[in-house]
Amino acid sequence: MSAVRETVEVGLGARSYEIVIGSGLLAEAGSRIAALSDRRRLAVVTEERVAALHLAALRAGLETAGFEVEALILPPGEATKNWQTLGEVVEWLIARKVERDDLVVAFGGGVIGDLVGFAAAILRRGVGFVQVPTTLLAQVDSAVGGKTGINSPQGKNLIGAFHQPRLVLADMDLLDALEARDFLAGYGEVLKYGLLGDAAFFHWLEGAAPAMAAGDVAARARAVRRSCEMKAEIVARDETERGDRALLNLGHTFGHALEAATGYSDRLLHGEGVAIGCVLAFQLSARLGLCGQELPGRVAAHCREMGLRTTLADIPGDLPDADGLIALMGQDKKVTDGRIAFILARGIGEAFVARGVDMDAVRALLSEELAAR
Repeated sequence: MSAVRETVEVGLGARSYEIVIGSGLLAEAGSRIAALSDRRRLAVVTEERVAALHLAALRAGLETAGFEVEALILPPGEATKNWQTLGEVVEWLIARKVERDDLVVAFGGGVIGDLVGFAAAILRRGVGFVQVPTTLLAQVDSAVGGKTGINSPQGKNLIGAFHQPRLVLADMDLLDALEARDFLAGYGEVLKYGLLGDAAFFHWLEGAAPAMAAGDVAARARAVRRSCEMKAEIVARDETERGDRALLNLGHTFGHALEAATGYSDRLLHGEGVAIGCVLAFQLSARLGLCGQELPGRVAAHCREMGLRTTLADIPGDLPDADGLIALMGQDKKVTDGRIAFILARGIGEAFVARGVDMDAVRALLSEELAAR
């Protein structure tokens, strides 16, 4: 068992908080959360798979510190991020008389973190919450930065609020329980950080990522730490995504459209969509003469080496045509005055926000990818 303990701070003045990275953090959850509040009751919201594997350990860690714990267990999966379930969570919290000074614990992957964070944001106009992410994707991305929300049938995360957690506990031990596909989907978000702003990190990943997938705790902790550092730096500069924070959406304009096209189902996990989206973003950048022609191949080769999906042909089932996918992109949160924003790249680690992109080039790229299915 690794003794690693690392902390990354998200610097937001009075709302700053720590991301703690290490092994054995469930056992310490009670003492760490107790430092945030004098209240000794906690509402934990989780999902069925996580509850079966880890809820007893979390409950023990909390009760050791004197917390009285009640838990709500929801169905797993992206389809849970909807109005109906949001209402169920809020009403459950109200029925338990959760007050503004209480804390709610989001214990799960990105779906639970987004949903519970949004419930905390709107309950009594804002109660505090703690993120205990159980997937690689949540540990490096969705649990950090305060984006909360649910999906609409018309698009992903279109309904939500910015509401920062009070603490994030990223326990490396929880990653051991992930199915290989879920771990790799999380790796799609790790990969994104190197591609958008740290070429040295991407180069390190090209060598170290197979060890991460095989269970190397130190490599996992380093990847989580660097990803969180990069996100924390960007969030501190641009909390509400008016500028630099949009860079974190590298791969997401394409990826979110593909998720919508597949009904937010197991046909395509979020991180898989991001990986395909990153490859497409580099292909589009090369077509537009923004980056070297060899770079899309380098990105795709690394994704393939890791076992990630890289093309539209890797998505089972039917997909809309190019115009249908572009229509889904038109519901992206980054659309301004009807113009779709793309995160493109001038090189590895050199991403930028591009508006006014030639949509004929996008259409041609998607048409060719669809024809190859």
